[in-house]
Amino acid sequence: MLVGAAAVAGLLAGTLAAPAGAAQPPDEAPELIVNGDFSAGTAPWWSTANSPVTVSDGRLCTDVPGGTANAWDAIVGQNRLALTAGEGYTLSYTATSTVPVTIRTNVQMETEPWTTELATAQPVGATAERVTETFTAGADHDAAQLVFQVGGSAEAFTFCVDDVSLRGGTAPPPYEPDTGSPVRVNQVGYLTHGPKSGTVVTDGADPLPWTLDSAAGTRVAEGTTAPAGVDTTSRQNVHTFDFSEVTTAGEGYTVTVAGERSEPFAIGDDLYASLRTDALAYFYHNRSGIEIDADIVGERYARPAGHLGASPNQGDNDVPCQPGVCDYRLDAAGGWYDAGDHGKYVVNGGISVAQLMSVFERTLYEESADAEPLGDGELRLPERGNAIPDILDEARWELDFLMRMQVPAGEPLAGMAHHKLHDRAWTGLPLRPDRDPQPRELHPPTTAATLNLAATAAQCARLFQVYDADFAARCRAAARSAWTAAKAHPDVFADPQDATGGGAYNDNDVRDEFYWAAAELFLTTGEDVYRQEFLRSPLHGDTDAVFPRGGMSWGSVAGLGALNLASVPGGLSAEELATARRMVTEAADGYAADSDRAAYSLPYAPDDGHYVWGSNSQVANNMVVLGSAYDLTGRTAYRDAVLRGLDYLLGRNALNQSYVTGYGERDSRNQHHRFWANQLDPALPHPAPGSLAGGPNASIEDPVAQAKLKGCAPAMCYIDDIESWATNEITINWNAPLAWVASFVDDLGDGEPAKRQCEVTYASQRWSNGFTTHVTLNNTGDRTVRPWRLDWTFADQQQVTDAWGAVIGRTGPRVTAEALSRNAALAPGDTVRFGFNGRPTGLVHDPQVFRLNGRACGTASRR
Repeated sequence: MLVGAAAVAGLLAGTLAAPAGAAQPPDEAPELIVNGDFSAGTAPWWSTANSPVTVSDGRLCTDVPGGTANAWDAIVGQNRLALTAGEGYTLSYTATSTVPVTIRTNVQMETEPWTTELATAQPVGATAERVTETFTAGADHDAAQLVFQVGGSAEAFTFCVDDVSLRGGTAPPPYEPDTGSPVRVNQVGYLTHGPKSGTVVTDGADPLPWTLDSAAGTRVAEGTTAPAGVDTTSRQNVHTFDFSEVTTAGEGYTVTVAGERSEPFAIGDDLYASLRTDALAYFYHNRSGIEIDADIVGERYARPAGHLGASPNQGDNDVPCQPGVCDYRLDAAGGWYDAGDHGKYVVNGGISVAQLMSVFERTLYEESADAEPLGDGELRLPERGNAIPDILDEARWELDFLMRMQVPAGEPLAGMAHHKLHDRAWTGLPLRPDRDPQPRELHPPTTAATLNLAATAAQCARLFQVYDADFAARCRAAARSAWTAAKAHPDVFADPQDATGGGAYNDNDVRDEFYWAAAELFLTTGEDVYRQEFLRSPLHGDTDAVFPRGGMSWGSVAGLGALNLASVPGGLSAEELATARRMVTEAADGYAADSDRAAYSLPYAPDDGHYVWGSNSQVANNMVVLGSAYDLTGRTAYRDAVLRGLDYLLGRNALNQSYVTGYGERDSRNQHHRFWANQLDPALPHPAPGSLAGGPNASIEDPVAQAKLKGCAPAMCYIDDIESWATNEITINWNAPLAWVASFVDDLGDGEPAKRQCEVTYASQRWSNGFTTHVTLNNTGDRTVRPWRLDWTFADQQQVTDAWGAVIGRTGPRVTAEALSRNAALAPGDTVRFGFNGRPTGLVHDPQVFRLNGRACGTASRR
C-alpha cells in the first residue's frame, strides 16, 4: 500500500476532464495566459534547459531528448498565474508530437510543495486535437504555473503546443460515475450448488418482477425482488433477489428486473481455477531483481530485471542506510515490489508471504483442499521442475529478501529487521523498474518488521523442511534471532514522518506482532517458551482484538497466528485448541452476520461505515477467516458468506464494478502502477489479469478522488483511474488474500459438500528412537475399490523404515500405501489394516488429509 504518495512534488494529482459539450467560460472571463497564440514570440514561456523552445508555424515547439526517466525531466511552462479559491477554470490547448507520447499537464504552485489544482495525462500524436480540461481551484494562488511535462520517453521527439487558454468562470460539472445496469450480479459466475443472489438499484418501494434467462434467451427462473430500503453505504435504494434453486450449468445467463438487464455470468463447477493462478501470478510479475520472462508472462508483460545495479538503477544488491541510520550496506536484492511504486516493505511483505504460505499449508490439513494446482510446474514461474511446489518457490523469493533485511551480527541492533527499502525520493508514472534512477536506501530497523520476520521465517522453517532442509534451517535461525532481538528491543517504532519516496508504515502497537510471531514459533518448534508468550498475551482469547471488525491488515496481524493455531497441528492442549478455534468461529459469526445484513451481502462492516484505504483487501481478509471457519466446522453459513464476498468483489456492488482485472464485463484496468500504465502510455500494458484494485476509500486522499468523489457515499468512493492511488492502487497484501480466497472457492467444486467414500483411523505410538503407526482404512462408499491406494503427506521429516499390510513408498513429502495382492479388493463396508515403523526428525505431526485413489477420505480418529 502506497501511503503518502501525495508527496510526489504535486505531480501525481487528479484530473477532471470536461465531457464533450461542457459549457465554455464566458468570453468576458479574463484570460490568464499571456501570449497563448505565440504571436509575440516565446516570452513569457519557459522550458527546461534540455528542451529549448522556438516558435514554428505559429506554434511553440521544443525538441525533447530521448531517455529521460520522468515526465518532469522536460517541461514547457508559464508562471505568475493568479487563481481564486472556489473559482471554476477551463484550460484548453492544441498539441502535437512527432512520436506518440503521453504528456502531463499541470496547474500548480510555482514552488514547493507544488500544490496541484489540475493534473491530467493526455496522449499526444501527429494529429492536432483540441484538449479541454476544467477544474475548481482549492486555494488562492498569486503565483501558480501551467506546465506541460513532456519527459519520460525513450525516443527523442518534437512537441508543439498552440492556442493555449486558461479562463475562469466555469465550474466543472459534477462527476457522475458510469455504473451501467442497475442490476448487480457476480459478473464471473456462481457455483452450481452455492448461493446465488444479486441486488438491483431502484426508486421503487414495492417488489419487482425478475427473470433469469439463458444465453439463448430462454427463461430459466422468475420471482419478485425483496425491498431492502436505502443502503447506507451507497445511499442507494435497493432490492435483492435470489435464484439459488437454479443448478443448471451454463454461460451467458442474465437477470432482468423490471426491464433492466444485468451483465452476463456463468453457473458452473470450475469457474475460479484461473483466478487462483492469475492472482498468484501477480507476485512473479512484481518480482524485483529478476527478468520477467516473456515465455512465462507474454511479450507485453515482459521486462528487464529491476534494481540490480544496471544503469540507471543504483541497485538493491549494495544498499546503504539513510544518513545517520547505520554505517554498513546490505545486499537486499530480490523480493516483491510492494505496490504501484518500487518500494519493498517488510511489514507488508510479511502478511503477504504468510498468506501465500497458508494457501499451501491449508492443503496439508484440510481434506477438501487440493495441492495439485499449487504444485511443481503448475504456476507461471521460472523455478518449475525443481521438485518444490511452485507456491513455495514464489514465497521463497520474498522470504529470502526478508532475511536479507536483518541487521548483521556484531551491529548494535543485530537480529532486528530494517523496516523498508525504497527510493530516496518519489518517482512518477509511468516508470519501468529497470529505469528507476533514484538512489535506494535502507530505513531504520523496527520491532514490527523484526516480528514479521520472526513469524514468516518460522512458518517457512516448517513448510520447507521436507523440500530444502538447508533453507528451512536458515529460516529457523532467522526466526529465533529475530524473536530474541524483538524481545530485547520491544518498542522501536517507525517514524510516521518517514514518507518521502515510500510509505511510512508506522505502527506503535506491536502486541499483535508478538502474538503472531510467538504462535508461529511454537507451531514450528513445539517449545513451551513460545506457547507461554501467546498464552500470556492480552490478545489471546479476545476475539475482537485478534480479529478486528474491519479485518486483518499489515498493522493488525494477530489473526494470522490465531488461524494457524486453530488449524495447524502443534501440541496445543484441548482447551488451548478450543480457545483458538472459538476466536475464529466467533469472528466468522460476526462477518457472516455483516454479510446477511448488507444490501450487497459483503462481509465487511467497518466502524461508522467508513470504507478504508484498501477496503477490498479487508473484505478478502474477512473471507479468509470465514473460509477457515468453514474448514473447521463445515457450516454452510460461513461458506455462503465467502461466496457472497466474492460476488461483491466481482461486480455485485454499488458501482457495478468488478475490482479484479480480467474478470467480468466491467473490470478495473487502470490501477495505480508504474509499469502497468496503459492509461498513460498505450505502449504499456494494463494490469495483469487477477490484479485486485484497492476499492472504495471514504478518505479520498489523492487529488483525483478529491476532485471527482467529494461527498461520495463510502461504497461509492472509487474511480478506475491510474492517478487515484488512494482508491485504485494494487499491492501484494491485497492480492495475497485474493489468492487464498480463489484457492478456497476453487476447492469447493460445485459448492456441495463431497460425499466421503472412505474413512481413515491413523494412530501413532512414540518410543525413544522412533514410532509405530497403525492405519485402518474403511470403504464407506457403495462400490468396491480395486486396487486401492491411500495417499497422505508428511508435513515434517518423518522416515518410514519398514511396513506391513501394504507397500509404502515416499516421494518428497508424499507417502503412498498401495494394496498387496491379498487385500487388493476393498468392498463396501470392508476395512483393511496396515502399518509401519519410522524415525522422527525434529517435531513430528500426524498427517491430517488422506485420499483413496485420489478422493478425500474422512478421518475417524487420530491419536
